[in-house]
Amino acid sequence: MWFRNLQIFRLTPEWAYSTDALSDALQKGLFHGCGASDRVARGWVPPRGEPGDLVFSVEHQQLIALGVEQKLLPASVVRQYAQAKLAEIEAAQGYKPGRKQTREVIDQIEAELLPRAFVKRGLTYVWIDPVNRWLLVDASSSARADEVMEHLKLSLGELPVTLIKTQLAPATAMTQWLAAGHAPGSFTVDRDCELCAAVEERAAVRYVRHNLDSDEVRSHIAGGKSATRLALTWNDRASFVLTEQLQIKRLAFLDLLKEDAERQAENADDLFAANFTLMCGELAQLLQHLVEVLGGEGE
Repeated sequence: MWFRNLQIFRLTPEWAYSTDALSDALQKGLFHGCGASDRVARGWVPPRGEPGDLVFSVEHQQLIALGVEQKLLPASVVRQYAQAKLAEIEAAQGYKPGRKQTREVIDQIEAELLPRAFVKRGLTYVWIDPVNRWLLVDASSSARADEVMEHLKLSLGELPVTLIKTQLAPATAMTQWLAAGHAPGSFTVDRDCELCAAVEERAAVRYVRHNLDSDEVRSHIAGGKSATRLALTWNDRASFVLTEQLQIKRLAFLDLLKEDAERQAENADDLFAANFTLMCGELAQLLQHLVEVLGGEGE
């Protein structure tokens, strides 16, 4: 359950949910699977994947999980069945169905096919750190994070959370680091990046497994391109890609950390708790250092 992608939020001073209070609030948004006519269902599930509390808590750190179930019914399949039905209707009545009738047939076909559609299930974890005031969603896209935050707001009735902002924009900082050939503090530049021009066409250059301390990269920067993604290593303990939206992607922790958790655990429950505890400690430090090299938090 080590997080792979981070959408980063700050808990505002109004956040005052203990583990019990949060668990009670999440009961309002429990997961129930798709009904026969539902395309999608969302709701909170026990983070450990078995019946139990909706909030997993260790040393004041909280973990929750949003379950999503979605019916897979491609529009092309609906269209195929609908065309066959419309052809029957045309043959029976002697003229093509009108727009309204066509829409009714499509809706009818969709309703008939939905109960037989394949179901795709997913799980999105959320780490809440009331001590350091972080809320992190393990999602690769802001759209998935928005989905989680919307459901959290429905459950809580409020959302005392804000996006993290820093004094120095990530794109500005990453561009400066590439121009200098190194990153500050406990960070080092790896071998992947994306450079984009500020003009309307947004011409882009991507480097993969490439030496970024080069005249070629600096030439692109001198020509007006800025870094929108940059691969970094933190403290020789984790690697990741930082984006211009201050998102962290492809986060990978040192295998030694995971081995340490395995040594501490005697069973599956212990391993889950050990992994979560270690991850929380590492991420809290990483985020602190990242904010520092970006000039501290902004307004």
